[in-house]
Amino acid sequence: MIPYGRHDVDEADIEAVREVLTSDRLTQGPAVERFERDLTSLTGAAEAVAVSSATSALHIACLALDLGPGDRLWTVPNTYVASANCALYCGADVDFVDIDPTSLNMSASSLAERLEAARRDNRLPKVVVPVDFAGLACDMRAIHELSQRYGFRIVEDASHAIGGAYDGGPVGDCRYSDITVFSFHAVKVVTTGEGGAAMTNDPALAERMRRLRSHGVTRDESLMRGQSDGPWYYQQIDLGFNYRMTDIQAALGSSQLRRLLAMVDRREALADRYDRLLAGISVITPARARDTRSAWHLYVVQLAEGANRDRRSVFEELQQAGVGVNVHYIPVHLQPYYAGLGFRPGDFPNAEAYYAKALTLPLFPRMSEADQDHVVTSLTAALA
Repeated sequence: MIPYGRHDVDEADIEAVREVLTSDRLTQGPAVERFERDLTSLTGAAEAVAVSSATSALHIACLALDLGPGDRLWTVPNTYVASANCALYCGADVDFVDIDPTSLNMSASSLAERLEAARRDNRLPKVVVPVDFAGLACDMRAIHELSQRYGFRIVEDASHAIGGAYDGGPVGDCRYSDITVFSFHAVKVVTTGEGGAAMTNDPALAERMRRLRSHGVTRDESLMRGQSDGPWYYQQIDLGFNYRMTDIQAALGSSQLRRLLAMVDRREALADRYDRLLAGISVITPARARDTRSAWHLYVVQLAEGANRDRRSVFEELQQAGVGVNVHYIPVHLQPYYAGLGFRPGDFPNAEAYYAKALTLPLFPRMSEADQDHVVTSLTAALA
C-alpha cells in the first residue's frame, strides 16, 4: 500500500535522538530550547513555544489571548476538529466562515460580510483561526486588515504549512497574525512524532504560553505574589497544563529542520509532476496562488463535474489497487458533536461541495516516480 503520507527519518535524525537518550536530560532540557531557536531562525518570528501537539498549541494560544466564556472564535469548516475545539476548551462559542472554492482556505470576502453583520448584531469574534489547508497560506494580509477594522485577534493554524511562504516571507513569521501554530505530527512536513509549536512576535504572549504549557507554574520572582521562601520556590499563577515537549522529540525536530527546504522542494516537484500527469483526467488539481509557496503537506484533487464515477467507488477501487488515498476533511460543522451545537447541513455550502468530491492522493518526500505513476494509472482506471 502506498500511504497518503509518510514520515521521512534518516540516520542523522536517529543519531540526534540517540544523543538525547544517552544524555542526562530526556525532558525539560536544552534540546527544547535549541529547537525553539531553530524555529525562530527559520521563520523570523521573535518567539517559539514548543509543546506536545498542535492542539495544545491552539489551546494555549487561545488562553493567552484571554478567550473565555461569552467570547466567540471563528474558523473554517474545512479543517480537522482541533481548529474549532480549542474554543470550546476555553468555554467560548464557535462559528465558521465558509471557504473560497478555489483556494479551499477561509474566504476573506465571506469573512468581511459576516463581520459586518456581526458588528450590527454586537456579536463580533474575539479570535479568528484561518487554516492554511494542505500547506497553502491563507490570504493573511486581507484577514489582518479586517482584524484592524473589527478588533479581533488572529491565530493562524499553519499545521500544514511549515516551509511554505507568503507575501515574500516564510509562513510563521507572524507579520499578519498574533500567533501562528505548527504541527509536527508523524505525517506532517516536519515531524517530532507528536508535537507542535506556537510562534509569536509578542514576548508577553510567549511568556504566558510557556507558563500554560507547564501547569501555570513560574519561578520568576517578579511574577510571584508574596516573598520567595528560597531557591526551590515556585508558584502556580495560572491554571495550566502538562503540554511540554520532550527533549527526545525536540532533538528529532531540530534534525528534521535541517532538511526542511529540501523536503518541501521534493514535495513541490512531485506536486508539479502530478499536475502534468493528471492533465486531461476528470479531476480538479490544487490551486496555486501568486506570491505564495505551498508546503505541499497534502495533494488534494476533486472529482470534476464530468467524472462518471462517484467518489466512494473511486476511493474503494484505489484502495484495492494499493493506493492509500484519504479524504481531508469532513466539514467540522457536520460532526455529530457540532450538530448538537445547532449546526446543520447547508450552513456552509462551499465546504460541503468541496468535501463531496475531494480525494487526497499520496505525497511524501521518498515517494518514487514509479509509485506516482501507479497512483495516476490507478486513478485513471478508476475514473474510466
